[in-house]
Amino acid sequence: MTTTTAPAPPVRPLDDLGSQQRVGGIAALVKAATYLVGFVVMGAYLGPRGLTDAQGDPAASLAFLLDNQTAMYSWYLVLYIVGGFALVSLVLGVHARLKTTTGTLMQTATVTGITWAALLLASGLVALVGQQAVIELAATEPTLAASTWSSVSVVQDALGGGIEIVGAVWVLLASVAAIRSGALGYRLPALGIAIGVTGAWTLVPAVADDAASLFGIGFIIWFVWMGVSLLRRPRQAG
Repeated sequence: MTTTTAPAPPVRPLDDLGSQQRVGGIAALVKAATYLVGFVVMGAYLGPRGLTDAQGDPAASLAFLLDNQTAMYSWYLVLYIVGGFALVSLVLGVHARLKTTTGTLMQTATVTGITWAALLLASGLVALVGQQAVIELAATEPTLAASTWSSVSVVQDALGGGIEIVGAVWVLLASVAAIRSGALGYRLPALGIAIGVTGAWTLVPAVADDAASLFGIGFIIWFVWMGVSLLRRPRQAG
């Protein structure tokens, strides 16, 4: 009589936590840090030194850029390039935590999140390339440089958060998916829904600035909370 050996269990390519979720958790903390840098640099340096909206006063905004080239370049680099790549990993980490229980809803959320990351990266590249172009142009054609800088600002703002609807929809969908799955509890998704609703208000010009500020502050808390959640072991079913 011959005996057969039971097949060995398949080797899991990931540990129990999941490397994608671990990377997503770290990315969430990085994303929170970029938002903090953005607020701190604006409040402590750029604002007091006279940062001016290029769409409202192109000449003054260009003069500010010429006097603060390194600070402006670094600010956009951190907010949009570092932040954009961190967002990609975060979106994938959230997807990894929720995908098995929420199906199409989470797939839609993930596509929306990746779209948001792409828009942030595009916004940052427009800003960085645009800055260098108008700085060079200002040496010979200051009037043209000012109008060009205003145009760059419109495109960059449209892509990168003048209206926060794409990020708002992502966090809304992901939060609803989290509530349905129960994988992240209920308080974090509730905060996400509140942030999403706040972001949607940036569609209304009269309250857009205040809504954008609340959206950003709320997201700092959400990013940290989500980062810690993704770095913890997921809850076991049953």
